[in-house]
Amino acid sequence: MPDSSKPDRPIPPYEAARSDRPTSAEGTLLRSPGKHDPYAAFRFPAFRFYTVGNLVSVIGRLMLMVAVEWEMYARTHSATALGLVGLMIALPVVLLSLPAGHIADRFPRKRIVLVTQALSAIFSVALAYVSWQHAAIPNWRFLRDANHFLFGIASIFERHTYFHFDDLSIPLIYLILLCTATARTFGWAARSSFFPQLVPREAFANAVTWNSSVFQIGSVVGPALSGLLIVRAGFPVIYLIDAIAAIGFFLLVLPIRSSDRGSSSERNAWRSLKEGIQFMLSKKVILATITLDMVAVLLGGATALLPIFADQILHCGPIGLGWMRAAPGIGAFIMALVIAYLPPMKHAGKTLLWCVTGFGLATIIFGLSRHLWLSLAMLCLTGVFDSVSVVVRHTLLQLLTPDTMRGRISAVNNIFIGTSNELGALESGLTAALFGPVISVVAGGVGTILVVLGVSWIWPETRKIGALDKNLR
Repeated sequence: MPDSSKPDRPIPPYEAARSDRPTSAEGTLLRSPGKHDPYAAFRFPAFRFYTVGNLVSVIGRLMLMVAVEWEMYARTHSATALGLVGLMIALPVVLLSLPAGHIADRFPRKRIVLVTQALSAIFSVALAYVSWQHAAIPNWRFLRDANHFLFGIASIFERHTYFHFDDLSIPLIYLILLCTATARTFGWAARSSFFPQLVPREAFANAVTWNSSVFQIGSVVGPALSGLLIVRAGFPVIYLIDAIAAIGFFLLVLPIRSSDRGSSSERNAWRSLKEGIQFMLSKKVILATITLDMVAVLLGGATALLPIFADQILHCGPIGLGWMRAAPGIGAFIMALVIAYLPPMKHAGKTLLWCVTGFGLATIIFGLSRHLWLSLAMLCLTGVFDSVSVVVRHTLLQLLTPDTMRGRISAVNNIFIGTSNELGALESGLTAALFGPVISVVAGGVGTILVVLGVSWIWPETRKIGALDKNLR
């Protein structure tokens, strides 16, 4: 007779400690019928460990991004320089997301997360050192040539403002950002496909909502702290804090029990990746929501230009910049809490379309605003509307994807969504260099609204997406 004491499958992390939950005589997990539990995901220790680590990581990463943007603008006074920050982060996502997704499906995802967090910490320490020693960097020719090349790029777009690329730390900062983005591209594919293993399927929508809330908390705390520390402590301290945050995430993920050992098959990598793309293209609902979110962020995101608004338009300095970067997170966190406490959406498709439209309108008003309080309010609203989009898209993506393909699908999603913010930063920086920041932001908001109309017309099934708690397969 078989030994019934041994499981016939690997034990998912969320099953590691659930003895406090009611079970049937057969040992299956029971749920209270008809009762909505807003904290369902937190009943599982693996999710709690991961969530705390993710919060620490997000705070550190966004502190670093605010500091890098302000440092690059302070050293160059160039909108193009801000756009190039986005390009350095987007390049690895575009070039490496598909291989990263394949690796996430072939090798243990937890191990990939740990390795990439360690690398991220090393790169942040390097960034701190370069920033600290920026005035003492040797006058090497390749650094001078790199600055000359960057100046030439900026000269193509910027003819009405004074800018300069004479600090030798600038090319090194771009290089370190490229290395950091490379590590995080592999880490993101692994994290996205590791995340669904932390909770059972019936708690996954709740886990997505709280994961979004955690990101928004980090989006508030990180930028606000960064703006304050830029004035009080300087850029190197902020970069070191990000390194400590990456190590903290490493230590919190380490004790999570993982059932994921990777695939032992020797399938062709490109064939495997092709299957992932074909699967996503076959799911029109997923394709529509991703397209909507990607193009809306690409056109409507004003984040990359906030240093210019803080310096030239609203005159609020780095502390004001920190609060402007935090404002969308405040709005998104409030909305995520509302979503967590309410029952699942019954008309998710129509709600999504209206929220992206609201995102575009709020962006237009922000671009026209000359008052800090109004600008903060509009940025807060963009976070409110974006929070709904994130919950709908991520829930659909994970619930419609088989576990064996989650790494590849997460990679394709990362190309669409992960690059939209950074390529949006490049687009915003270049259009601001050509036409000014106000026209860049307002035109992006108008474009976002037009995208909503286009998606609603091309994929009418988007309007018919119903409740997220139904079996969507």
